[in-house]
Order: sequence, then structure tokens, then C-alpha cells
Amino acid sequence: MHHTRTGSCRRTSYRQYIDLESAANEMENFETIVVPGLLQTELYARSMISSGARRPTPEAAEQRVAVRMERQKLVTSGRLKFVAVMDEAVLHRQIGGPEVMHDQLTGILQISKLHNVTLQVIPFEEGAYASMLSSFALLHFPDSPSVVYIEGLTGDLYAEGEDVQRCATVFSELRSSALSPSASVAFIRRIRDAEHQP
Repeated sequence: MHHTRTGSCRRTSYRQYIDLESAANEMENFETIVVPGLLQTELYARSMISSGARRPTPEAAEQRVAVRMERQKLVTSGRLKFVAVMDEAVLHRQIGGPEVMHDQLTGILQISKLHNVTLQVIPFEEGAYASMLSSFALLHFPDSPSVVYIEGLTGDLYAEGEDVQRCATVFSELRSSALSPSASVAFIRRIRDAEHQP
């Protein structure tokens, strides 16, 4: 288990994560509050990055937005198998306003059509479920052991070995708690049309 703290080490950790993400052939991502980074639209990403606890300069924020948009090509090109599970709260939170959210949920619906993408939503009616207080990403590689990545306010956590197996088990439970992919798509569309009209 490796913990990377803030400052220059944090910047190094971010580059390390991007390198790991680029080398992965499969990613399983669970998010409780925000849209997964690899699914964010440019305006949504800009709202998220600009309002972050670290308050980047406008130039640094734009650079991070550009990097995030470039990273998404891993998914849109079909290179990365991407499985995302989101809490329903992600779909309701008005990040950037109704127009940004409408475009964001429309973008999710479009990307869900890709053969390498699976999206599922855990509805509020599910009640308590595994890992509902902690987002994480599982990165799988063709020739190397898998890694768990957890982003935190004071630093990032990378874990291997038994922690990977534990998180893989939890992720499987999360998928069981979630709506099916087709029901999730219909659910996202209903929330977009009901709550996020530009």
C-alpha cells in the first residue's frame, strides 16, 4: 500500500496515475458523488476542477481539463474496457448548472453505447450498500498485477495484493446492487429530462 501526499508529491502521483491508466486494459470505477473522470464533459470537468479544494490557477485548470479530455480517448477509442458504477446522487447534483448537467448526462448516454463501456446506477431505493462512503478505481493490466486507486483530500492511495481482491469483491457487490445497464440508461435519461433542462 502506498500513500502519496500533497504538494510536488501530489503532482507526481497524478502523473503516476495517468501512466497507470494509460497502461491498463480494463478499469472498474465506482463513484458516489461525481461523474467518473473518463466520462466527464469539458464543461463539467472545468466546473469540478475549478472548484476543487486545491484551487488551481486558471491556466492550471485549463491544462488539467485538456489532459482529462485527452485521457477519455482511452475509452472512446475502444482501448480500455470501462465499467462504471455510480450512486444516483451523481445524477442529481447540479454541477455547473442545468445546461451543463443536461449535456453531461447526454454525454453519458452516448458513451454507454460503446461496446467497451458498461454503466450502472445504484438507486436511492437500494438503501445502504457496500462502500457507499468511498469511491475507488480498479486498474487491470495485461501483464502486471492489478492496482486500486483511491483519491483523497490529503493524498492519494495506491493498493495492491489483498486490497485489490477485497475491492474487486466489493465492486462485484456494487454491480449486484445496481440497476442493470439497460435499466440504468433509461434511469439516467429520465433524470436528465426531468431535472436538467437547459
